Amino acid sequence: MVLLERTEKSNDKKRVILSTDPGIDDIAATTFLLFDPQVDLRMIVATWGNVSLKYTLQNALKLETFLHTKVPVVVGANQPLVRPAISAASVHGETGIAGYEFPKEDTSLIKKGLAATLMHEEIQNSPEKVTLMGIGPLTDFALLFKQYPEDLEKIEEIVIMGGNIGHGNHSPFAEYNIAGDPEAAQIVLQSGLPTRIAPLEIGNKAHITASELDKIKACGEVGNMLYSLFSNIHEPDGDERIKIYDPTAVGILLHPEFFDLKPAHIEIELAGRYTYGASVMDFLSDNPNTEVAADVDTQKFAEWFIEEIKQADQGRK
Repeated sequence: MVLLERTEKSNDKKRVILSTDPGIDDIAATTFLLFDPQVDLRMIVATWGNVSLKYTLQNALKLETFLHTKVPVVVGANQPLVRPAISAASVHGETGIAGYEFPKEDTSLIKKGLAATLMHEEIQNSPEKVTLMGIGPLTDFALLFKQYPEDLEKIEEIVIMGGNIGHGNHSPFAEYNIAGDPEAAQIVLQSGLPTRIAPLEIGNKAHITASELDKIKACGEVGNMLYSLFSNIHEPDGDERIKIYDPTAVGILLHPEFFDLKPAHIEIELAGRYTYGASVMDFLSDNPNTEVAADVDTQKFAEWFIEEIKQADQGRK
C-alpha cells in the first residue's frame, strides 16, 4: 500500500463522509466537522455503536437541529456484520447523550435509502476524491466496499478512531469501536486505501482537564452543550479526567502535525477466544497498511479543541 502524500492546498476543502454513533465524543467531533472551514461535510451516516441505532440516529438529528445545520443524515447499520451488537450505554447514558436537553430532532434531514448506495452515489458524483471518517463501528464502510468496489479509486483516504496499541477498553485486548464489528474493520483495513488511525491511547492522552472544561463552558451555547455532555461521562475505570477519543480523528485529518504518525501493518484478530477484536499492530512491517498516531502534542491539541468550539459557536446561526 502507498501511504497518502500530503499535497493538497491549505485552502482546499476536504469533502468528507462521516460514519458516527453519537455518543458524547462523537457529538464534539461532528460539531467540528460541521463548522471547520477546511471541511465540506457531505453526509452523516448514523450507525449503531455506543448505543442502538434508534438513539444514534436521533442524536445526529438533534445535534444538527441544535446547530441549525442541514447536512443530510443517512440511516446506517443497526447491527454488526456477524456477531451480536455491544453497547456503551454505561458510559454515555441510555440515549447516548445524557446531560443536555437537545431540541426535538428535525427528521426532514434524513435522506432516504440504503447507506451504502447513498454513499456510493455521493462518491461517484463528487468532482473530487472523498475522505471517509469512521468514529464508530465500521459496518457501513465495509458494506460500501463490498457492494461498490469501484468506489475505492475515488476515495482519498480513510481516517478512523479505533484500535489500540496496547490494552483495550472493551476487553483486555480490544478497543470498543473495532470490537463492535471486527469483521467490518478487517475489510476496511484490507481495502488498500490510505488510512490514518487515532488509536485508544491517543484518546487517553488527549484528555480534558478541569481548567479546560471551564474554558469550554465559557464558549457560548455550543460550549455549554459540550460542557454539559462531558460532565456526564462516566469512565469505567473511574478516571476523573475526560478522555477525548473521536475528535482525535478530526485532529489527524486537519492537523496531522500535532501527532506522531507511524506506518504500521494492522490485522484484526477474528478467531481468538480471548483476543477477538484485537488490533494487531506491526510497526516493523515492510508492508504498512495504515499510519497510526503514536503520540500527540496535548497542549496544541487542547488549544485547537477549544478554538473549534469557539468557531462552531460563532458559526451557529
